[in-house]
Amino acid sequence: MVELRLLGPVEIETDEGLPLALGAGRIRTVAAVLISEVNQAVTVQRLIDLAWDGEPPARARGVVHNHVHRLRQLLDGHAELVTRGQGYVLIADPAAVDSHRFRSLVSAARDADPRAAVAMLRRALGLWRGEALADVPGDRVRRTLGVGLSQARVAALQELGAKLLLLGRYGELVTELTAWTAEHPLHEELAALLMRALQANGRQAEALDHYHRTRRHLKEQLGIDPGPALGAAYLEVLGRGPAAPPPSAVRQPAGPPPPGPYAMGPRPSAPPRVAQLPPAVVDFCGRARELAVLEQHLDRVPRPHCLVLAGGGGTGKTSLAVQWAHRLTAEFPDGQLFVDLRGFERPPLRAGTALSAFLRALGVPEAAIPDSVPERAALYRSLLAGRRMLVVLDNAGTAEQTRPLLPATPGCLAVVTSRRRLSGLVVRDGAVLVGVGPLTPGDALRLLANALGPQRIEADKPAARELVRWCDGLPLALRIAAARLMAHPEWPLGCWTRKLADERRRLQELSAHDADLAVEASLYLTYRALSSGAARLFRVLGLHPGPRVGELDAAALAGRDVARTRRHLAELCDAHLLEEQPQGHYVRPELVRLYAAQRAVAEETRADRDLAVRRLLDQVARLRPARG
Repeated sequence: MVELRLLGPVEIETDEGLPLALGAGRIRTVAAVLISEVNQAVTVQRLIDLAWDGEPPARARGVVHNHVHRLRQLLDGHAELVTRGQGYVLIADPAAVDSHRFRSLVSAARDADPRAAVAMLRRALGLWRGEALADVPGDRVRRTLGVGLSQARVAALQELGAKLLLLGRYGELVTELTAWTAEHPLHEELAALLMRALQANGRQAEALDHYHRTRRHLKEQLGIDPGPALGAAYLEVLGRGPAAPPPSAVRQPAGPPPPGPYAMGPRPSAPPRVAQLPPAVVDFCGRARELAVLEQHLDRVPRPHCLVLAGGGGTGKTSLAVQWAHRLTAEFPDGQLFVDLRGFERPPLRAGTALSAFLRALGVPEAAIPDSVPERAALYRSLLAGRRMLVVLDNAGTAEQTRPLLPATPGCLAVVTSRRRLSGLVVRDGAVLVGVGPLTPGDALRLLANALGPQRIEADKPAARELVRWCDGLPLALRIAAARLMAHPEWPLGCWTRKLADERRRLQELSAHDADLAVEASLYLTYRALSSGAARLFRVLGLHPGPRVGELDAAALAGRDVARTRRHLAELCDAHLLEEQPQGHYVRPELVRLYAAQRAVAEETRADRDLAVRRLLDQVARLRPARG
């Protein structure tokens, strides 16, 4: 069935999965109108009005006829475009139109139970590839056809949010809404929904910060104050009843400022002791090398003030950092601060928001928290001066996101985890880098034994070793596999390893569906943060069959010069998607290779993939005598 797409750039894809070359200009407008009104007659005059915003040239009718003729040629054998009366009809199955499928799924979700509704709404929203009719010229056609679709998209997201709130899936909802509110910063109902989700997820400070940010946007861009929906959400987050003072009064208290670290009076003698560390993993095992390295740096004189635990997604960096931090509580008697910086989500947690949360935890009243990030950072460092505190900054995206949160006093220590190496912290701030890779085979088997019981592992140790191999020793993958096996205690381990042996389904199997955890999702967060050049190189490397790739082969696959390819290879190494070896070679885990191959199929055209493989084969043929 031909695919007709309006939810993003206008596209027509044949039954074989090949996109039709529509070209640029008003032929896209004609195609968009015919697709949106599939199986209905569209007059030539309507096409002219929409294509030229009501101001057509004298030759407009002839241009429309030419465009229709070109579309007929493209659609020949896939769909019919017939003349009817004073216009044209595109004859096709309505289900072939993505906007029709979107509306059908949203409609069906209204009558479904909450879990099924969430799945339907996700499928509906997943059809969108950007703004509706993104590449169609002309304002009138986008207003006529696109605005209603965009409004329906936002309404579907609100419905999805309501269902997720009902199911208690707050973290999932926050992830969805942060991206959408960044795209629609003036949409008050979405902002209110995000505030409630953050509050329900225990992130009150971020909910309040989002309110103030939205209020500023409304004031600066529209000259208005927040409406009732946003105001009500604000009061809910504050825990106030309807009789509470208006939001505008909160940061403008009457009279002199209350005593606190930012007032003119004396600083408090000591901030309250905080203990924000998450619980340690009960069955934590292994990591003897990494723990020994961390202990060695702790014993150094002078002691480093920042340690960076860097490794790929799913390697257990957070578990290691939290485990070690719990062992250090006696070393830092003034307390422990912890924050998830969400550095690879969209948007990441801003340093200013994290500083506000830390300052509140340290006893600073809301009204006394400075507005600017430098002032907040200065106050934060002042409060830590002379203290012995441990600060864990989890999931950092960049050195810039992390730097304002680093304590300056010698008695404090910051432990940062990241999927990147954060070389800026090492070079400029004197941080120490500690790599966190996959578990050793022995530690991986112990992790499985802790989860499944040693008897089950001993009963089929070869299958257990094979399971470790298919999971690349990755703690996230191993825990997902163990969770799936715990649900089926009667299954032998070999039954599961046979599933994972199939490359086509391995990534799909390594997902915990009810917990929204998956190796594929973890890799996606890393992939999404790459530059466009490095992302493309990552994709085409998925066309290489082996785990070991030379830089010349990589350059051939990418069709780029070696110097540029080296820069992109360095970025992939920094993101722990590749590991550099001597003599210009790079290796990657098998799960990373499978994900790269998946992205290549999803994002590279068949022609581009074939061309990349031909370039690689030519490169191999040229070097065969030298390699031989």
